[in-house]
Amino acid sequence: MKLRRIVLVPLVILGWMAAATAQEPFYKSKTMRIVVGFSAGGGFDTYSRVLSRHMVRHIPGSPTIIIENMTGAGSLIAANHLYKVAKPDGLTVGHFIGGLFLGQVLGQKGIQFDARKFEYIGAPVRDHSVCALSKASGVTSLEHWLAAKTPLKMGGVAPGSSTPDNVTRVLRTALNLPIQVVTGYKGTADVRLAVDGGELAGGCWGWDSVSATWRKALSSGDVVVVLQAGRKPHPDLPNVPLAIKLAKSEDARQLIEVAIHDDAETLRTYTLPPGTPKDRVRILQKAFADTLKDPEFLAEAKKANLGVDPVSGEEIEKIIAGFFKLSPGFLAKLKEVLYG
Repeated sequence: MKLRRIVLVPLVILGWMAAATAQEPFYKSKTMRIVVGFSAGGGFDTYSRVLSRHMVRHIPGSPTIIIENMTGAGSLIAANHLYKVAKPDGLTVGHFIGGLFLGQVLGQKGIQFDARKFEYIGAPVRDHSVCALSKASGVTSLEHWLAAKTPLKMGGVAPGSSTPDNVTRVLRTALNLPIQVVTGYKGTADVRLAVDGGELAGGCWGWDSVSATWRKALSSGDVVVVLQAGRKPHPDLPNVPLAIKLAKSEDARQLIEVAIHDDAETLRTYTLPPGTPKDRVRILQKAFADTLKDPEFLAEAKKANLGVDPVSGEEIEKIIAGFFKLSPGFLAKLKEVLYG
């Protein structure tokens, strides 16, 4: 009997140890990467760095989160990396431009992923595109722009990139704006520097990014927002003309609604590789949603002029599914506008 008790006690202890190990969070002592498809200092990078500082508190196990900037081809390199190379273990998150999802439907060259197979965490904000021009360009209003005798040089990162490229090209066609798209910059931070240096007249991308990273120039009047392209006027920009109200045909309206408005919902999506375990997807979705309600995160986001208007992973899946249902005729026209 005594021998039997001696044997049972270690077995009970081992059972307790196994249970404790099973309950230990997967993310404890782990390091996560957020692979940002653009250069440091731009809107995608800024959102990711602010988000990472607070999201760790909401992930069970509190992992370390590092930011890796993987630039090139308007963040397509980062998107392909997430799909083809990154391990689907829940430790690598991609943050590349959402226009690539629509780009797949349009047959954009270089895309090596299927957007329907990614797992989606969510987006922190619904993008509200604006066009900002330098005072040095001589154009400080939409009226001046429409009357310009030569096309204004507007910055881009790569054909098919939601912003700046797609927004700029759609507005050029839909509103007949005199624009020359100069693409190939590594990110909006580089576009901004080119504008400041007189190389470009301006650029069109999200207001939250513009207001956060171009604050001094906006405050001094060296940069002026002359056009906005959201579904409705932004509260910060009550007197800036709204693109959809300036569209003079149904074709022009549809171009703006699909390629700018719908696309804006998925623009700043945080994405996981296909095959990521569903329980880890749910953990990160919840942590993401909780972070966006965290008072400390909201305080830092406000200080950095970063807007917060979340889009859930489920909403993003539905929007992307809708892209695959667009008519062939409309897709052909949109492809000509964006890549022609």
